[in-house]
Amino acid sequence: MHRSTDEPTGAAGLPAARSHPTAWPPPLAGSGTELPEPAVLGALLRRHGWQRRGGAPGRYGRWTPPGAAAGSTSLLVPESAAFPDSAELIEEALLALGRSAAPSARDVLVSLAVPSDEIRWRREVPESAAHAAGAAGWAEAEELRSAARQVLMAGALAARGRAGYHGARHRRKARAALDDALIGPGADGRGLTAYVPVASGRAVAVRLCHALHATREAVDYQRATGRTEAFDSAIAAGVGRELTEGLIALVRGSEGARIDLRWAPAAGTPEGCPALPEPVEFSPGDLPALRAAGARYLRDEPAVQVRLTGAVVRLRRSGPRGAGVVRLRVLAGAEVTHVRVDLDEEAYRIAGHAHLVGLPLRVEGRLENRGGFRRLTGASQVAPVQVDEAERDRLMKALQENVDFFEEACAGEEP
Repeated sequence: MHRSTDEPTGAAGLPAARSHPTAWPPPLAGSGTELPEPAVLGALLRRHGWQRRGGAPGRYGRWTPPGAAAGSTSLLVPESAAFPDSAELIEEALLALGRSAAPSARDVLVSLAVPSDEIRWRREVPESAAHAAGAAGWAEAEELRSAARQVLMAGALAARGRAGYHGARHRRKARAALDDALIGPGADGRGLTAYVPVASGRAVAVRLCHALHATREAVDYQRATGRTEAFDSAIAAGVGRELTEGLIALVRGSEGARIDLRWAPAAGTPEGCPALPEPVEFSPGDLPALRAAGARYLRDEPAVQVRLTGAVVRLRRSGPRGAGVVRLRVLAGAEVTHVRVDLDEEAYRIAGHAHLVGLPLRVEGRLENRGGFRRLTGASQVAPVQVDEAERDRLMKALQENVDFFEEACAGEEP
């Protein structure tokens, strides 16, 4: 779930966006929190386009914002915290940033409030009257935001484990890794920036850095040779169908797209990564290679043998006897939320009894990649699982709240 700096909701099926209170970013000066290091503030000002215009070399620098706001704000930032008035100057600079109308001032404060790695997306689209005025259309902004979320989720999934196709696996923990991420428009309204906190999301940013460059190399190899095996070795770097789908959504309908990643100055460069990663660019000419790779990942990802435990939440069969289908809410054994299981008559009877008395079910089988690893085939060893009284009461309460699911044992929707 991404927290947005400007919109309250997000696309279905992807991390939702939530707006911040009007006091965001939180005040740093005078709030009792530790002031940032002068070098960190200077690095962030430089990153966001501020220009150093004079000042005593080795002691102080005077910084002004980019563009038309250059004459409205001027910050005096010390080079080091060793000078007697350094803390006072930093506090004055932070207060000035909070009052500044420059969009980049807000970006700097966000990065200071929570040390974060920054990931920037930009799509090049045909020029329009809105673009001439430095703005993006509604549809274009939504397309960019949705594609950025897909790319971020792909990075979070790859940080959980390498796979050509994750499907429904690992999504709960991947979303949790992005709970504190912030997403907002770029300074000119035509790009998008995600702030991924180092404390909770550094692994996501690192994996995404490796995966994007590996994708670029694999696409180049495929376009040069017509061969796709480079995408197989790219799985180890974090490339998979989810990332190729996100990049397709990013590039489709544009003249090209660019992703730029910058590490949080306060945290430094992660091990194994360049200090200044090169921006990664994709063009419409890359779409055939990305689509072919996505299809290859979907086709080749193997089924997984699992032994899982789940609560029966839905049952269905065509008549009073015979085989049937149940839906389980997974409690343990697989990194998915729900699975659909085909059971013979005896196993279906066991599942029905477990459902009635509020006991979870244990079952072995193969988790198939068809449908996103949501279906278990070859079910065997079906048996109810004994739980303690507290857990049993909780499951029974859930059963009573969802009694309509059990009524679908005789008729109703497919699970």
